[in-house]
Amino acid sequence: MAKLSLAGISHTYPTPDGGQLAVLKDISLQIEAGEFISVIGASGSGKTTLLRIIARLIKPTAGEVFIDGLPVVKPGGRASFVFQQDALWPWRSVLANATYGLEIAGVPQSEAQARARKYLQLVGLGDYERYYPHQLSGGMRQRVNLARALTVDPDILLMDEPFAALDAQTRELMQLELARIWQETGKTIVFVTHQIDEAVFLADRVVTMSARPGTVRAITPIALGRPRNIRDKRGDAFQAYVGTLWDMIESEVIKDFRAGTV
Repeated sequence: MAKLSLAGISHTYPTPDGGQLAVLKDISLQIEAGEFISVIGASGSGKTTLLRIIARLIKPTAGEVFIDGLPVVKPGGRASFVFQQDALWPWRSVLANATYGLEIAGVPQSEAQARARKYLQLVGLGDYERYYPHQLSGGMRQRVNLARALTVDPDILLMDEPFAALDAQTRELMQLELARIWQETGKTIVFVTHQIDEAVFLADRVVTMSARPGTVRAITPIALGRPRNIRDKRGDAFQAYVGTLWDMIESEVIKDFRAGTV
């Protein structure tokens, strides 16, 4: 049984003129436990909407989401969402930010702090628990964000362009960190990105979405060894994957750019 199953997911949004905008159309996908799935596609292809539906932050117009064969009917601890912006509370310390989800769930403070410290150590911030967000770099804030998501011990991590706001060097370092954390925790990850090389570097499989309404255009297995190194991005096999995936979405990305939607 797949860890995460999407069955016929479609979604529309109401428009100001009373109409409907179709964003997703008949998305079906099976994701195994411990898999790392990257999702790419042109702007407006419904990638973020798909993550929000998996997390049940949005109810789909049609279709169902299953985790371990059970339908997802409400937001909860089975899946944690890591947003593009770190969304940390500025008045809370690193430790207090990391325990927030457990506090909401009613976990006793001593247990919540012990669990949060475990994951702060995992993301390399064990010595920063008393710091506040304004004292941290962008990469460090995103690592706190990741620790907070992991602290609730979800089955699935849903990550929506979490490194988009980082500079290029920090972004590559965070890719390495995420790959390490994924291998150490064995979590199932669905990762949305606009960066094709990032998608290839991290993923077991890359799901390519079509232009709106988003459908699954292709699923590409990435047959590269692990662990991966940033130097692997310069290899011929890696570049061949990037070229193939770019060819799938190039015309739609260029169309969006010329239309001024990106």
